[in-house]
Amino acid sequence: MATDRADEIAAGLAETRERVAVAAKAAGRPADDVHLVVVTKFFPASDVRILAGLGVTDVGENRHQEAAAKAAECADLGLRWHYIGGLQSNKAAAVAGYADVVESVDRSSLLPRLSRGAGERGQILDVLLQVSLDPPGREGRAGADPGDVRDLAAEVEATDGLRLRGLMAVAPLGEEPEPAFVRLARIREDFLVEYPEATVLSAGMSGDLEQAIAHGATHVRVGSAVLGQRPTVK
Repeated sequence: MATDRADEIAAGLAETRERVAVAAKAAGRPADDVHLVVVTKFFPASDVRILAGLGVTDVGENRHQEAAAKAAECADLGLRWHYIGGLQSNKAAAVAGYADVVESVDRSSLLPRLSRGAGERGQILDVLLQVSLDPPGREGRAGADPGDVRDLAAEVEATDGLRLRGLMAVAPLGEEPEPAFVRLARIREDFLVEYPEATVLSAGMSGDLEQAIAHGATHVRVGSAVLGQRPTVK
């Protein structure tokens, strides 16, 4: 059974890497310009070990309790852990205790607690600002308003223990991803004028990674395309 699972993951990973390479080539970019973050939400630590054996270096999680346990269990693998879920202020310091990257920073109230957690760990925490791509006035995905992103970036840069790396976004629900990623590319272009070293753009998932790469994504967050259908959590 373990061998079957390893074969299944290897096949999904190979197909996903090929999709990334093809999309990058179509965008006139080298394949290694786009980094794969495999999202292991609800999948066991044994899958994470298989991924590490297949050369995966970056793993994403979006539930604190699950992420903390999995990171501890897989601490010997030397992986880079990305926290990509909505972040509660009272969990921020704890998340900074194991995450190497927090991709979902969307408000300034998180920063002191992330700083404290990073300080207790003795490690600089990389931060991405999650920007909302939803039309104004419509309730949707999490994320800071695009007009607030530069001020939030300035606050990150002024906070000890945090390092601003770039932006993250999710295409809105019920909308074609292409126009959303066009908007994101414009937001990023303006952002880079003021923060030229914050070059990371985390966008695109299993269903829309090609569109995200076409519009500049440097990191794609892929779960089901690599690992298959998520297990049912009781």
